[in-house]
Amino acid sequence: QVQLQESGGRAVQAGDSLRLSCAASRRTFGIYAMAWFRQAPGKERDLVAAINRDGDKPDYADSVKGRFTISRNFQNVLYLDLNMVKPEDTAVYFCAAKDPSRSVPYQYWGQGTQVTVSS
Repeated sequence: QVQLQESGGRAVQAGDSLRLSCAASRRTFGIYAMAWFRQAPGKERDLVAAINRDGDKPDYADSVKGRFTISRNFQNVLYLDLNMVKPEDTAVYFCAAKDPSRSVPYQYWGQGTQVTVSS
């Protein structure tokens, strides 16, 4: 079991940058694959970026490629750097973790942090 807590969400203007963090209750580096999802009002939760358990293979949704960067430290924190944000990036952002040795969906979720981008 692992608990996840996101932070860093806030209201920003288009073109700004911000960093989201996700702190886990235990060490996740080398153990869990992790990801960021987002959910805008009235829409489904979508995968934004994912990273393997060793932190050397990031992957991005086309909509954020070149603007967002996912990374993780060697202990228990996952990051998402958002650059050149757009109004369509407005959403609640969730971090998630899963055991990569099993073919299962993401098992552990945080409560989310709100990002609001004004034009």
